[in-house]
Amino acid sequence: MSFATLTTFCFYLAAVLLIGGFAYRSTENLDDYLLGGRRLGPAVTALSAGASDMSGWLLLGLPGALYVSGLIEAWIVIGLLLGALANWVLVARPLRIQTQQLSALTLPDFFEARFEDRSHLLRLVSALIVLTFFTFYVASGLVAGATLFAATFGLSYFHSLLLGVAVVVGYTAVGGFLAVSWTDFLQGMLMLFGLVAVPVFMMMEVGGVGETVDAVRAVSPDYLSMLSGATVLGVLSLMAWGLGYFGQPHILARFMAIRNPAETARAGWIAMIWMLVSSVGAIGVGVVGIGYMSAVGHPLDPADSESVFIEATQALFNPWIAGILLAAILAAVMSTIDSQLLVSSSALSEDFYKHWLQPDATDRELVIVGRLTVLLIAMIATMIAIDPDSRVLGLVSYAWAGLGASFGPVVLMSLYDRKMTRNGALAGMLVGAVTVIVWKQMTGGLFDVYELLPAFVFSVGAIAVTSRLRF
Repeated sequence: MSFATLTTFCFYLAAVLLIGGFAYRSTENLDDYLLGGRRLGPAVTALSAGASDMSGWLLLGLPGALYVSGLIEAWIVIGLLLGALANWVLVARPLRIQTQQLSALTLPDFFEARFEDRSHLLRLVSALIVLTFFTFYVASGLVAGATLFAATFGLSYFHSLLLGVAVVVGYTAVGGFLAVSWTDFLQGMLMLFGLVAVPVFMMMEVGGVGETVDAVRAVSPDYLSMLSGATVLGVLSLMAWGLGYFGQPHILARFMAIRNPAETARAGWIAMIWMLVSSVGAIGVGVVGIGYMSAVGHPLDPADSESVFIEATQALFNPWIAGILLAAILAAVMSTIDSQLLVSSSALSEDFYKHWLQPDATDRELVIVGRLTVLLIAMIATMIAIDPDSRVLGLVSYAWAGLGASFGPVVLMSLYDRKMTRNGALAGMLVGAVTVIVWKQMTGGLFDVYELLPAFVFSVGAIAVTSRLRF
């Protein structure tokens, strides 16, 4: 790596750690640590939600899938765009209003207060689900970060993994929600810049739009079709990713933290524009990358397809710009890991420690416990990510399905169905989580459908039946 690239990259790392330090000074109590005192503006809310949602899979996993399979993978993007829009329209404002009315700081908090669950069973089950699936989600981000550090610094995968863990855990544990949200805003801007710049410059290098299309077609005409090899079940599986939005605690936390419920509509528009441009850019990186890598005589092995953004960045740009674009990948990775670590931390500190071990714990004590549990979750996720053959998209898809099916139907129906009961919510969570875990182990035929789709449907059914029969 050149001195210029290294300098730019390290400057970015220093900037996010500095933000963590500033946020530390603004964190005085548990409300500040978990939700930033509910004072986020619409722009920070929007980009923080988008950046924490998209993560490293947007710059590594999705382009890699498109590089291997072509435009058929774009059905995922369509499903995600529709799901994100529905989440902003149906969930953002009512969740913000109800969580403040119920003085809820976390999703388990909200469930317990909404259903007046004095047994604390809803809190316990939802916290266990958060910890289980978020550990895999954090691991996916650590794999992406290790891939970047290995390619950037020439380190081994293991040492790259440790470096990434140290940086993200550092500012998350110190600064809490404010550090996570402020850095996510910066990271969202970097991601947008990278996803627009890289495919444009690849096309320019090949010779233009027409030449790029010809280059991709020369590799395989099927890469340019969203229908080639498509089946009804296959398309439904890809579009079902959109259902996951309703149950992602790290995204829902942004809705809960915006300073005014009336600003959710403005934040939603900002978020959707950012997401549309970024997603189209990610599609461009993958598909244009097919033509570009072929034209320069450096086609990637399918096993290395998730590095197409990194390879293009290092080949196309001068060292200073390359450093900024490589920082965009790190931004994507960090923006999700930090959010997931914080939500996992809240599950342990607020939902386990306070309610089961130390009911009289002070806010200061809970913040300290929260910071320590960030370290604990990061250590467990690191053990999962330590396998260098781990794939970013595979880990993300499993965690996304688990959280989306367990919490999505419960969140939606708790906001709109007044007849829903505590036992209905509990049944929905358990059925969603168990279906994802079991379905993932099955193969062939109907079981090739993405596990989120059947799990979401079964969860809705379990909630409706259990609530109406008053189990």
